[in-house]
Amino acid sequence: MAGRKWGWRGGAGAWYKWGMARWDRIGRGVLTAALLGWAAAARGGDFASLPGAETEVGYLARLLINEAAFPGERGYVSEADTRATMLSVLWVLHARAHWVPSGYKQEEIAGVRSESILDFVTARNQCEGFSKGADGKRTVAPRVEERIRYLLAIANRGKGPGRFAGLIGYARELAEAYFAEGMREEDLFAQLQVVEGVRVTGRAYSWMTGLDAYHPGGNFVRIPDEDRGLLGGNRFYTLRKEPK
Repeated sequence: MAGRKWGWRGGAGAWYKWGMARWDRIGRGVLTAALLGWAAAARGGDFASLPGAETEVGYLARLLINEAAFPGERGYVSEADTRATMLSVLWVLHARAHWVPSGYKQEEIAGVRSESILDFVTARNQCEGFSKGADGKRTVAPRVEERIRYLLAIANRGKGPGRFAGLIGYARELAEAYFAEGMREEDLFAQLQVVEGVRVTGRAYSWMTGLDAYHPGGNFVRIPDEDRGLLGGNRFYTLRKEPK
């Protein structure tokens, strides 16, 4: 059953490539100068921060941030939409760990068998930019950290916390809460029963860039716009109730 290429390669984090092209048009020298200025503007204290990528919270928060569109990026709609994106990405990971539907094997929808959501993130061909090194430790690609630094620099400029700080803080709060107590907010797709005449399992089990050219294939069913299936530039997918 297909459905491996979800996450960075097929998620809102793929907008990073668009952002890089945008930065090239602006000029990297200008961007560097801007980042230094923003950092200097935050001397009164940081409004947003993340634990190191070596921690579970820091690693998960980085994924949630990179899979969501921020203000000024393609796919951005609103703060509420970006927050819903992060939450829904987390629900996909959680569902793959704890809500495997009858008739499916976990490996079919998650790529590996595990109860740890971070194993789904780092599994081969899952989230580009997030993997395990030869030593078995979790790694984050340099381009991912570069975007994180860029967003943190914006979040920490000015005289007080703004939208960027709020969104980064939300990603961190989701990650901290998850490892402390599990999911604490509602799954937007849990009650789905029928999509365009197809009986479905409910819950989302995959996400990809919200373009028609992308689809995880197999038994995944595209969640339409009217069911909030498009969030932050990502398209979310549920599963057929009865596998083919």
